[in-house]
Amino acid sequence: MKVDFDDRLLAHFRVVIGMKLRRGESFYLNWKDDASIGDGNSTIWLNPSIPLGFKFNGGRDISINHRWLEDLMTTANSATGLRPIPEPDNSAKREQPE
Repeated sequence: MKVDFDDRLLAHFRVVIGMKLRRGESFYLNWKDDASIGDGNSTIWLNPSIPLGFKFNGGRDISINHRWLEDLMTTANSATGLRPIPEPDNSAKREQPE
């Protein structure tokens, strides 16, 4: 199966997926399908025994937003699995619980 994500999201997915699989954890990956193939939703199950590759369209390094990684990891650890979410502003301070 081939799925296209923009390079910035893919770079962040690669880190999160790598962390999960390195720990031996299996999980779902969900996304909204493009209108050209039906505009539905798709889900795959990822586990450490499945070969997986990442192909980027661009050739430049992508800076990693650590706040986005944390948010994506939270979705990956949920019952519904990893899914694309909007990138938070990395410069905004996260509110700390009192």
